[in-house]
Amino acid sequence: MVRPVIGIAAMALACMLAGAAMAKGGHGGGHGGGHGGGHHGGGHFRGHGGGHGHAGGHHRGMRFTSGVRRGGPNFGQIRNAAIRPASFRNALNTSAFRNGRLISNPAARTQIVAAAALAGWSGASSGWWQHAGGGYGWVGPLFWPFAYNDLYDYTIWGDGLGFWGYGYPDIYAGIFGPYGYDRLSAYLPQQPQGRRRARSAPLDQLCGSDRRAIAGLPIDQIASAVQPTDAQGAALDALGNASVDAAALIRTSCPTQAAATAPGRLAAMQQRIEAMQKAVELVQPALDQFYGSLNDEQKARFNALAEDQRRATASNNAREASVQSCNVTAAFDWPGAVIDERLRPSDTQRAALQVLQDTSGKVSASLKAGCEPNDVMTPPARMATIRKRLDAMLDGIKSVRAALDDFYATLNDEQKAQFEAIGPRRTS
Repeated sequence: MVRPVIGIAAMALACMLAGAAMAKGGHGGGHGGGHGGGHHGGGHFRGHGGGHGHAGGHHRGMRFTSGVRRGGPNFGQIRNAAIRPASFRNALNTSAFRNGRLISNPAARTQIVAAAALAGWSGASSGWWQHAGGGYGWVGPLFWPFAYNDLYDYTIWGDGLGFWGYGYPDIYAGIFGPYGYDRLSAYLPQQPQGRRRARSAPLDQLCGSDRRAIAGLPIDQIASAVQPTDAQGAALDALGNASVDAAALIRTSCPTQAAATAPGRLAAMQQRIEAMQKAVELVQPALDQFYGSLNDEQKARFNALAEDQRRATASNNAREASVQSCNVTAAFDWPGAVIDERLRPSDTQRAALQVLQDTSGKVSASLKAGCEPNDVMTPPARMATIRKRLDAMLDGIKSVRAALDDFYATLNDEQKAQFEAIGPRRTS
């Protein structure tokens, strides 16, 4: 019997960070990205300055209103802030996590996701479905943890490690899911008789947040850089509101049930990507309008936020890793021999299986060819690139899903059970 992930996590995730260096004005880990109290000098909800930032919270229904904006923190200091180990439970309960200072750090998110993904494997240091950057696309039944954070990290800061880590290997891990049923169900909240279903930590937290300032773009840092006029400030506030709405939309795609079959996992992937597409559709017009309202000098300062971030990074390893993540390693080779041995497919099944394999190969090649561009781009251009990549991923998922459904329909119950056991058996 597999223990619930909540119980395992306190031990398995003991290597996790509970916070980044908080001294110096409360600057947590991350990009300085406008997420928690102490990050900014100005608040947008009540139009006052001071050291509270968004401490008033991004509660549902709350909107941005123009307020006093002051200079943001040192980007390099925040991005490279030291991170200290602590228990997983403590990390989730820290104000650094709850107000976003912790999850605004891409390295912190990677560690959170990696630890949560392996919570069910005692002593395992990695899993075969791990991304090149160290993260995981699947954590139990959840595909793409912290999805919105990855979207805006690439859009604003040019940090594509989280976003570009996703591709064909995640589709492969959807076909050959790494989690058996017991481990999969352990990620979902338990429901004692006579009680309401409790919230699941970590899964509920990993789905993303639409509360407080966690979901918002780094409005204060952008304002500090471009020094907007009143009209431009209104456009920036509209962008902030769109970002909160987009995060709430993505959160609706958080799984409430564990998909125990390959068709169910690909359906969950499709739902998640479609929610991300809709989120981009909300934010992109507001970003384009704000950026279009800037003069050339202001645009240059806005663009420089990403350049400053890259210079603050000790090396280009993160960028190189994001590009390398589009390469498909041997871990994702098609397991034809294993399928033959375990399923002993008939001729009809073998024909459907060949279509699935061929379709998967084409999708893999297509997504690899559309990997992260090397061009230095503006935030709107990066957002447009995100939209193009999500479109490509959705097309790939739909193609593989159709072929998978056709193959799966030919299998009997025993063959389905053998097929579903292929992925979990690969991780000790």
